[in-house]
Amino acid sequence: MKIFDHVSGDYFTFGDKQIYYEFQGNRQGSLIMFLHGGFGSVEDFKSLTPALADDYCLLGMDSPGHGKSTLGSERLSYALIQESAEALLLHLKLDKVILLGLSDGGIAAYHMAHAGKIHIDKLVTVGSRWHLDDALGSEEIFKKMSATSWKEKFPQTVELYERYNPAPDFENLFKKVVAMWLDKQPTGYLNETLKDLMMPVLIARGDADHLTARKSLAALADLIKNAALFNIPFAGHVAFDEQAEIFRLGLKQFLLKTDWK
Repeated sequence: MKIFDHVSGDYFTFGDKQIYYEFQGNRQGSLIMFLHGGFGSVEDFKSLTPALADDYCLLGMDSPGHGKSTLGSERLSYALIQESAEALLLHLKLDKVILLGLSDGGIAAYHMAHAGKIHIDKLVTVGSRWHLDDALGSEEIFKKMSATSWKEKFPQTVELYERYNPAPDFENLFKKVVAMWLDKQPTGYLNETLKDLMMPVLIARGDADHLTARKSLAALADLIKNAALFNIPFAGHVAFDEQAEIFRLGLKQFLLKTDWK
């Protein structure tokens, strides 16, 4: 298979949570792990994975409370998503990975890269904030949203969640996700500590993405030693959906590049 399907996967236990994961693609290839965005699931990557499946082993994980994974009793945070992804890799006895995170998944990927518990060969983030100041700039907008307004705006996303999740409670998930977006603790945004990252990092955003400012991500690219800013014209938050050909070309060049200084 070349896409994540929520059929062929399995579960592992992480604390009081059941975390869903699945493999697709070439099991002999280098491993790419995918971390999805808020209220999403592994199926968020269905437009991207077919271009990678022949050459790479693809591992998708539903974050706690999302997709087929249960939420558990803990406070949801980027650090918790980080820890669940690390626990999965250790459970599978996998110690080297390329990480690709979309939005919230990219922020959790920054946590994994900074923690250094898993060898991350390369890191790709798409539409991911990195600084608390950026989140606080949207604080009033986030606080005005509700589970009801989200359902009205994104009915298909909520429908998929309620279809797949073994213990669906969208009201509770919504509150916990919004609290994660505004997390002012170290479990939230890593801010300037990301300067310590040494692996190659591709920082991608759609030029029309209202959730990640071009200036902010350019500053992050300047902060990290081996970082490249991939600003994609005529694309919004999920750039690999809206400008698929451009994104795939840049991603493949990044994955094949070896001459990092």
